[in-house]
Amino acid sequence: MPKRRAASRPRRSPTEWAVRGALAVAAAGLGTVSVAHSLAYMIRGSDPERAHALAPWDGRITALRSEQLSGPNASAADRRQADALARLALRQDPTAVAAVATLGINAQARGDTASARRIFAYSEMLSRRDLRTRLWAIEDGVARNDIPGTLRNYDIALRTSRLAPDLLFPLLAKAIDDDDIRAELVRTLAARPAWNDQFLGYVSGNSPYPRATAQLFEAVHRRGIALPAGAATALIGRLLAENQFDDAWRFYAVMTPGVDRRIARDADFTANPASPTAFDWQPVTDSGISASIQRGENGGIFDFAVPSNLGGPVLRQAQLLPPGDYMIEGRSIGIEQADAALPYWTLTCPDGRELGRVVVPNSAQGKGRFAGRFTVPAGCPVQQLQLVARPSDALSGVTGQMDDVRLRPAGR
Repeated sequence: MPKRRAASRPRRSPTEWAVRGALAVAAAGLGTVSVAHSLAYMIRGSDPERAHALAPWDGRITALRSEQLSGPNASAADRRQADALARLALRQDPTAVAAVATLGINAQARGDTASARRIFAYSEMLSRRDLRTRLWAIEDGVARNDIPGTLRNYDIALRTSRLAPDLLFPLLAKAIDDDDIRAELVRTLAARPAWNDQFLGYVSGNSPYPRATAQLFEAVHRRGIALPAGAATALIGRLLAENQFDDAWRFYAVMTPGVDRRIARDADFTANPASPTAFDWQPVTDSGISASIQRGENGGIFDFAVPSNLGGPVLRQAQLLPPGDYMIEGRSIGIEQADAALPYWTLTCPDGRELGRVVVPNSAQGKGRFAGRFTVPAGCPVQQLQLVARPSDALSGVTGQMDDVRLRPAGR
């Protein structure tokens, strides 16, 4: 059977080949541009200069390059180049707010505050999210002693920029030592901004002025603003570490109404705060010791267990007792040890002086009741009340519970 001849393909004209070639070149060019643009956007934050070289037509990238050239250490030539790039960026993209901020920063660097204010006003019209605009507005507000305006810009920056807390929290933590700034800050925090808890947590451990921080916390507490977990604990710890005992107690008393510095707190273990301060009961769980405050039949109860041949504090509470004689009494449950291994209560001064020991007898004796006395001398402004477990040869170690503990002035 004879083979069929393959159908002949139509011959393309030179014009068609030219068109196809041009389209191929255009497609390749567009692909190259697309790849360059994508790469430029990937590196625009880390390398604006290279990104601008890859995509010099992109207004936002051009604006970032202008920002790079207008930093705090920029020379006069750098700022002139930055201005030129900023104007180019705005021609390429009139919404490139970073370019506007560059023009404002450079105007301020040249001492032209009036132009800077006009330029930054336009920047704010374009976007409230530009961090450089907010930072300039903060500095301008400080220069004009405009505390409400300055804090308004702090608030905007902290709500709109992920970088703002690292930059602004240290400044704000220092500023709270000023009474007027602190009062205005309380009003700002009363509006419950999104950065409220983050800042209060930061300032509790990082403010150079713990006394002013305590005053801030007292004020926000009176406004009904809850402190973040651990903030009060951290601040009281700092105040005590810096020997600001009265400030620590005043703050604690504001947060814990009804307390009396002459009496140990929470005698029946019912408070059990989630984050206890030094003035609250603090179970100690070092070196394998188990210690916790739990719910009991008639309120709370302190439970502890210490492995055989180990000892040490299992419970503590800081005191600010004035000089004088004090009585400690309470009731134990489940303690059964040889005399040499019975736990005891002690009161100590910061220099390690022990103001006495009150041994806790076996719970089968006298229905578990114990009592004793301490004398606080002058020159011992803060004390540590501790329950100490002594090493025991018993296989089960030392175990037991405290049902209530009361420390009060003798004769009261």
